[in-house]
Amino acid sequence: MGFPTGRRRVVTALAAVLAVGAVAAVVYRVLAPAEVSTVARGAYPPAATPEVGVIGRLPVAPLIVDGRLRVYAGTRQVYADQPVDGKHRVTPFWSYRRWPAKLVGVLASGTTVVSRWSDGTLVALDARTGRVAWRADGPEPEPVPKPRRTFASTVWDQAGLHVTRTADGRAVLVAAGRRQVGGFALADGRQLWRADLQGGCRTDVGTTATGELIAVDGCAGPATVEFRDAATGAVRTRWRPPGGANELVVTPVGCVDGHSECRGLRTAGPGDDAGRGWLVGVGEPVAAPGLDGPDAELAGERAVGSTGGVLTGRSARTGEELWRRADLGPVRIIAAQPGRVHLLTERNDLVTLDPSTGAGRSRFAMDIGRDGVGWVPGRAYAADGYLAVERVREQATPDSDDQAYFLMSEPVLLTAT
Repeated sequence: MGFPTGRRRVVTALAAVLAVGAVAAVVYRVLAPAEVSTVARGAYPPAATPEVGVIGRLPVAPLIVDGRLRVYAGTRQVYADQPVDGKHRVTPFWSYRRWPAKLVGVLASGTTVVSRWSDGTLVALDARTGRVAWRADGPEPEPVPKPRRTFASTVWDQAGLHVTRTADGRAVLVAAGRRQVGGFALADGRQLWRADLQGGCRTDVGTTATGELIAVDGCAGPATVEFRDAATGAVRTRWRPPGGANELVVTPVGCVDGHSECRGLRTAGPGDDAGRGWLVGVGEPVAAPGLDGPDAELAGERAVGSTGGVLTGRSARTGEELWRRADLGPVRIIAAQPGRVHLLTERNDLVTLDPSTGAGRSRFAMDIGRDGVGWVPGRAYAADGYLAVERVREQATPDSDDQAYFLMSEPVLLTAT
């Protein structure tokens, strides 16, 4: 015996409603905005003292945080592992995910790790625990190219995300977007200021070590370098290099991390392969002849450059030669950090020198296991005495896919120098 026709229709309709509701619940759970924070279960690890040499190889690019953790990026995730000198990437110490926004930049200052997302949200994590320290609504970021699988551009070259310090030592986070730029207290995420921008004609460059945001503004005539107080948002200085072209390319140098807390810059016009160097601080930039040329790196008060197989250290301010090394052969400067400048030889030996004197600190082959040295360097990063570098296939081009571009599945070498 079946149900009467009327009742059967009611039951069928009810079943359909329940099915639709179940599907809707599943879809909502899958697609609804969400975040998942997995905090650390173990104790904060101690700082390591690894032996000089190649420590290990990694599939993704690390940020070294507080000399204790390695922090990585994914499409929708920022996470950390430890120990900092581990040979391979291991199970995350902590992890933070968001959906559906994508991660566009990560930086670290002290024990604070700041992530920036495609919807403009800024999320600061306590590196010691992985817990969310604060959230803030930042400016909508400019579109960024899809990162390669190492996510080196996300953690080593953060677009529009910088940190600096005021004269009284307060840390300020600056986030620049397509239409706005804003400053936030790094300690608690409190918004300090926000300014509207004219899109399409302005490019942020980085921050200075004296508390300013550097930008190139071409909105109202010839390109001008703008210095904005990172604590208040007020424009302090608008400057053009003497004899500068109407269009300018400005490259920060001597930065602490990415494009943050930079002590110099290089300006160049169209077709200018050399450029002019400048030191930045309070007031207008000061000419720095030691930084002229495309390959000079600022390390402390020294400008280190290589020409014709001769490496020289000069006074950045005067250009006076202070030391030279002609015994290394052709070298490529790939990174610098306080007290260290890192070079690669033709045979992919990593040479680390004291930039003040040119004296060697360490030298070793950039090889591990049976990987060999048949590669060219991609992006590189140095902090806390460590250096990491991408290994790129010798025949790779910028258009190569990741499989053809990187040397292997773990293309990043991590070293202690």
